[in-house]
Amino acid sequence: MPEIHIIPVAGLPEVREGDALAALIVEAAGQEPGIEPGDVVVVTQKIVSKAEGRIVLLDSVTPSAEAERLAVETEKDPRLVELILHESNRIVRQRGPVLITETKHGFVCANAGIDASNVGPEGLVSLLPEDPDASAAVIRSGIQERTGADVAVIVTDTFGRAWREGHTNVAIGAAGMLPFADYVGQTDPHGYELRVSTLAVADELAAAAELVQGKLDRVPVAIVRGYAYPHGEGTARQLVRDPENDLFR
Repeated sequence: MPEIHIIPVAGLPEVREGDALAALIVEAAGQEPGIEPGDVVVVTQKIVSKAEGRIVLLDSVTPSAEAERLAVETEKDPRLVELILHESNRIVRQRGPVLITETKHGFVCANAGIDASNVGPEGLVSLLPEDPDASAAVIRSGIQERTGADVAVIVTDTFGRAWREGHTNVAIGAAGMLPFADYVGQTDPHGYELRVSTLAVADELAAAAELVQGKLDRVPVAIVRGYAYPHGEGTARQLVRDPENDLFR
């Protein structure tokens, strides 16, 4: 069995709007660990949002009447609620302080993925990238131009999960790989034909990378080396289940 290594990339500077993330990542990776062909470069959403100017000052937001009403029910800042509504297609569930929405990307998550951690001074929040798959593609192209290495890139965010406690990183953007490893039609050692075994490997790689990134360690990039990911022009949007196949919408 091949060995898989998960390598933190430390030393990235504070990311600002307009920064070329590929250049920062390549420079931080340096000669060791470097970036090699076949690597999966896993990048947290927060630095992508910073580079793309998706940081908002709450004082610049004027809440609507609907946001004011929901703010009372959820005990949230009405300016934050206004941003959540703006970034969402719909509210999926609301109970007490919990507000689950479907984002404009189709992700179902808390608060439309809006977050105040690791952003900067109080009063700033980050929104999800407008197109995380496109963000991943830009980073991948930039890395390839600078290193010559054909890599995959995953943009991650931390989501809760239905039916299970706790949070884990998932892929919200991907480039250079298929998000699934499909075993359907193959047979197990006992001759049983697999019919539904499709692994969400982009999510698994995102979760694995979080083990070396942490939440407080200022390591927004990790390299997964040694994993033979499925090559292809896939996207993380493929991981979002179509509404007609979703029994819980």
